[in-house]
Amino acid sequence: MDDLAADEATSQEQCHGHQEIQECAKGQHGCVIAPYPDSHAGQPISNNHTANVAYGAHLSNADQENTYHPFASKMDWEVARWAKFVDSGVSECLSLSFKNANELNAIVDHELPTGQPKFKREQIIVAGEAFDVYYHDVIECVKSLYSDPDFARYLAFVPEHHYADEDETVRLFHDMHTGKWWWDTQKKLDQHSPGGTIIPIIISSNKTQVTFAHILLAYLPCTRLDHISSKASHHRTLANLYHACMSRVLAPLKSVGLDGITMASGDGTLRCCHLLFASFVSDYPEQLLATGIKFGELHEVLDALATLDEGSMSFVRACSAAGIKPIIHPFWEDLPFANVFRAITPDVLHQLYQGLVKHLLGCLKAACGAAKIDAHWHHWPLTYQWDRTLANLLLFLGIIIGICLPNNLNANRLLRAVHGLLDFLYLAQYPCHSSETLQLLNNALDNFNLPKLHATRHYSYMIMMLGTTDNYNTEYTERLHIDYAKDAYHATNHKDEFTQMTWWLECKEKILRHDKYVNWQLADMTFRRLQTMPKHPTAKAVTIDRLVDDYGATFFHEALAHYITQLRHAEDPNPLHERALEILARDIHFPFRTCPVFHKIKWVSIDAHGHGNATVTLDSVHTRPQWRLGSGLLPRHSDTVLVNLGVNTEAVSAGIEALRVCQVRVVFSLPSKSLPLLFPPTVQVPSHLAYIEWFSLFALAPDRHHSLYKVSRSFLGDAKVASIVPLSKIVWSAHLLLNFGAIVP
Repeated sequence: MDDLAADEATSQEQCHGHQEIQECAKGQHGCVIAPYPDSHAGQPISNNHTANVAYGAHLSNADQENTYHPFASKMDWEVARWAKFVDSGVSECLSLSFKNANELNAIVDHELPTGQPKFKREQIIVAGEAFDVYYHDVIECVKSLYSDPDFARYLAFVPEHHYADEDETVRLFHDMHTGKWWWDTQKKLDQHSPGGTIIPIIISSNKTQVTFAHILLAYLPCTRLDHISSKASHHRTLANLYHACMSRVLAPLKSVGLDGITMASGDGTLRCCHLLFASFVSDYPEQLLATGIKFGELHEVLDALATLDEGSMSFVRACSAAGIKPIIHPFWEDLPFANVFRAITPDVLHQLYQGLVKHLLGCLKAACGAAKIDAHWHHWPLTYQWDRTLANLLLFLGIIIGICLPNNLNANRLLRAVHGLLDFLYLAQYPCHSSETLQLLNNALDNFNLPKLHATRHYSYMIMMLGTTDNYNTEYTERLHIDYAKDAYHATNHKDEFTQMTWWLECKEKILRHDKYVNWQLADMTFRRLQTMPKHPTAKAVTIDRLVDDYGATFFHEALAHYITQLRHAEDPNPLHERALEILARDIHFPFRTCPVFHKIKWVSIDAHGHGNATVTLDSVHTRPQWRLGSGLLPRHSDTVLVNLGVNTEAVSAGIEALRVCQVRVVFSLPSKSLPLLFPPTVQVPSHLAYIEWFSLFALAPDRHHSLYKVSRSFLGDAKVASIVPLSKIVWSAHLLLNFGAIVP
């Protein structure tokens, strides 16, 4: 018993320590900031017009009274925006100023200013063959992003050290300017150009395209070089073509990196900006293509590349000795302060989700058996939809909690191994890290020594150098590949496609830029989280008997009688005791037989001004009754939620002790005609109510093995404990992992 008590105490101590670290690592609020020692770094030169003012000045014959100019009206603008983004024809019955797609294209082409630089076309000669590359001017791309008014409040101009404590012992890393790369590079830049502002350049390549901070920088040539029969020559030529194109696209960075260029940010402030290559975001094959090497030091590679003038054989031998491909001129060769081997970033999408998670699933199948895992999987509630979100990855842990391994082996070691891998997955994606959470990141895989997991050893170092992994996640550019390449290609007639793709993208960019300008003129965009319900009920009149039988609201009558009694006496100076409440509730009679029922609750992020397409669904909860389909009976669907136990209905982040898990059986409203018969006129009756069944309160600490909280249904005797609560008390959906134990039902 003493050992068990000591273990529990240690577990609780570790839990509280971990929570303190997380509180510190949440980051930017209340942290101690150590500024860069040279106050001249990143300082403004002067002020200029803001980007939106400059954009408005470029509108041809701008009508000051018409916010939507050059479109004649709000209807004109919204239909034009819709038409360009869904590639559909425009109906003539709407009385628009443009009658067809050609007239709309003429407005976009000739009257809307160019929000971003136009594409250029240039030929690259490699191995005696000419290839076309379409690209934006990289300097103009940077200016477009840097001057975007939406980004103005988020820009950082100087490196900083952030700490979680006054003694500056716990370092914090989040945005790139809190990492070591910016600080160290600023020191190097100050020796050459004091007072300069570093603009880190993040390049992402996906074979056919290069994206740059979410602006498409170039379409690279697509060729298989089928006329080259030698496999080695074929790979070497492809690599040299890639680097020749990249060198041409990034050539302007060579001079502005050292000498700087004056640029205005979104608020109109001018600074001397130095554009420096910081990181290369891509998957593993692209990383090898960019570096030409699996590992090595920059000076060794540059020494090998310098032997090009000594003859082709000497060059090939020197490259082979250095362990690199014989690339004639890598694109990063002359970029100032650049080290491509320190610029290769962790790849959460491919290394963790498509690598670690798949490896983990294979291990679970081998340890537990595919049939047993499938049996667990098929018994999950209907609320679970498989996707790659962090919440659903917890299903891995839920599958093996209490599972019976072959030969009655103890499952705790397997549980801790899975726990360690999932810990790493969670920790690697923290939006802010401390020096202590980075130690937890390293410790998560202490017991693993697998080649497939080798890349994970570099995560901690790269986070300290370039900030957290959300600064360089390939998920962004993989999604943009659909927008910039696939959708653009589908919009062409597949003949001379690159010319059409670039024009299609320029039209999209003009519409998006004008949309920002229109919203800026209308109002500042502010967003808030809002619980919303449909205007009309899913079912207008559901009987109480059906609520009990089909929805599972077993004690609906009793729970509603208790709620009505509580609401009637909410303002009494002396609160009702449980016994008095029971007596008064017995005398409640419902002046209705049916009530309207809703099957969905939503939480949305909504623009407070109602402008633009600004509503985004953040969360939802579903409650559906059982119903007959043919001769069968489909089960009801009742989601679990978190209910706020406190008085403040907005206390979403009040802490786990202020919340309790419940299952929602019915969401309903009281018939409006019955309200005067049930309540005095002074009582404010909520418009929507929910019948819920309670689960147990959260324990003081999570489980010591898997770090999850255990809850179970609350019973009073053999009956489930149920209540009626205002819908505003439900603050978020909650997903529970089933603990099957040793035997699958």
